[in-house]
Amino acid sequence: MTDTVITYPDHHEPTAFTRDMLGWLPWLEPLPEAELTDRHRHGLVEPARAKNPYFMLLARDPDILGARTRTDKDIFYNPNAGLPRAERELSAAATSRLNGCIYCASVHARFAVQHSKRDQDVDKLLAEGVGADLGPRWNAVVAASVALTAIPLTFDTDTIKSLRDQGLDDLEISDLIHGAAFFNWANRLMLSLGVPKA
Repeated sequence: MTDTVITYPDHHEPTAFTRDMLGWLPWLEPLPEAELTDRHRHGLVEPARAKNPYFMLLARDPDILGARTRTDKDIFYNPNAGLPRAERELSAAATSRLNGCIYCASVHARFAVQHSKRDQDVDKLLAEGVGADLGPRWNAVVAASVALTAIPLTFDTDTIKSLRDQGLDDLEISDLIHGAAFFNWANRLMLSLGVPKA
């Protein structure tokens, strides 16, 4: 890896939150695909990720990437009880919206729509921010995600009560916490390593 920071003089960064597919440009050189070893491929988890500059940058430390990817997949794809997939994605989208991560918000907003069919509500979250009125249950999911993201100590017994009042059980609340906490970290990693592109 070179010590040079990559610049993109003709780059036009998206300025609005969207469900559109976005690209991502790294500040540092990703690992070239030709240099992948079995250890790197194991860290990528999925072969298709070798075409993604974000994952190829993280592949420079394949053990950490592997742990990161398996955690991500278990949070969002584990079907054994817990929060419905749409609301796991909503939690990640709300966290990304608050953190200003346009790229991550676009990905998780698309998944939230795919799994909920509530495109107007998801678009409202993207356009108006985390204070948008999405109905009682989704408002509680967003508020809890925001509390964990902004100041984790504000996620308290009142937050749990709001979630329980909307019918969330222990496993659903646990999934929400995992999704918001993971994406609070993931947003900061992505925002520090590169920039989205339209």
